[in-house]
This record gives sequence, structure tokens and C-alpha cells, in this order.
Amino acid sequence: MIFEVRQTEKAAPLFDGWQETIIWSCLQGVMGKVYADSLENPASAMCMLGDFCFLAGEPNRELAGYVPTGCKEGFRILVPQQEAWAGVIEGLFREKAKKVLRYATKKEPDVFDWDKLQAVVEGLPRGYTLKMIDETLFWRCREIGWCRDWVSQYESYGRYRQYGLGAVILWKGEPVSGASSYSGYPGGIEVEIDTRKDCRRNGLAYICGAKLILECLKRGWYPSWDAQNKWSVALAEKLGYHFSHEYVAYEVEGA
Repeated sequence: MIFEVRQTEKAAPLFDGWQETIIWSCLQGVMGKVYADSLENPASAMCMLGDFCFLAGEPNRELAGYVPTGCKEGFRILVPQQEAWAGVIEGLFREKAKKVLRYATKKEPDVFDWDKLQAVVEGLPRGYTLKMIDETLFWRCREIGWCRDWVSQYESYGRYRQYGLGAVILWKGEPVSGASSYSGYPGGIEVEIDTRKDCRRNGLAYICGAKLILECLKRGWYPSWDAQNKWSVALAEKLGYHFSHEYVAYEVEGA
């Protein structure tokens, strides 16, 4: 059987040393859920938040395929702690599991150049407006498919205001680029950044990223950046981050 673990400290040792803020959000009870094969002495556990599932401990086929009550089957990103978990995922989902590489950056709170980032923000092209996400923008972004993930993991604006933060560039009142928190935890966020397809390659994501980093630093928060692709790595490095390592994940349709 699989259980939802509310006393997350019981499962926390299985994730020791795993420097992923989504895991921290789950274990600290801010957002997301923790599931395991036992409530008292788990040997296998999963941190689930949005599309992401981080699998730790002893490989467990039932846990890898678990869909919590009330959750629809759909797209997920499964991240194995070690190779044996990868084997379980491949064996369970077969052709549904697409093996991909993701890219982690180093978590270095003091690495950012404030003056450089401010200069980037001040380079906003004429005609565009740069705003932090307020309640109106929060609900507007939830209605737009391509930028929904900026706010979709927060059930209310109040929760977002407490654990989230975002910068959005508007054109004629509509969001065209933004950097926001996919998730949050006490002391930081996980950055989600994107630009509408017809507005890309104009440096807008660069400006939004710079603004978000500055606002995080003002609050004493760390803006963690985990990259889906090498374009995202390049943008992160341009903003001051340093590449750490690549890791394997599985994108699963109909999980």
C-alpha cells in the first residue's frame, strides 16, 4: 500500500543531500505532498508537486505508478534518485516514458551582480510594461495556457503572496513574458520562466529573470533555477548562475 505522509520528517532522511527546492517545499509542508510505502518507517518515498515526482529510497514499482485519489492521470516528470529507480520507471511505463536530461545550477546566494541586473531591468524596450504579479495578474495568468505554471501551484493569491513572487512584461495589457515561482519554500522559490512564442528572441525573459532575482534578493530569498534545456542554462548563466550538473528525468504521458 501507498500512504500520504503528513509527518514528513519520517521520510526526510531518504532525500538527504538532494538539493532540489521542490523536495524542500514538500518536506516542509508548504506545498506538494509526500507519499511512501509506510507511515512510520518508510523505505521508499515520493515528493510530488505539480508535474514533478522525486523518487527516493528503495525502488518501488507501486509508488512510481501511484496516482493519488482525486488526481487525474496525465503528464508527469519522474526524477529517479538512482539508476535502479530509472529501471523501475522504464519497466513500468515503457514507451510512455521519455528519458530526458535536465540541468541543475549551483545554489550560490551571493553570486549575483546587483548593478548588472538593475541595468538589465532598465533596458526594457519602449512600449512594454514590467510589473510584479499582483492579484489581478495572478488570476489572469491562471487563465492563459502558456503562462499558467507561473502561478498554478498556488491555490489562492494569498498563498502566492506568502510563498511566491513573479515579474511579468506586458504588451498592450497582456502578458508576453515572465519569470515567477513554480513553487516556494521558506527562504526561496523555484523559478519558472517563459515568453509567448511570437515575442521570443527579444531579450524579454532576460529582463524578467533579472527583475525576479533582484526582488528575491531584497527579501532574502534564493531564486533557484533548474533548467529544462540548454537554452535555459545559457540564460541562467547570463544572469549570474553557474552550471552544476545534468541529471536524468522521465517525461511520462498518461502517468
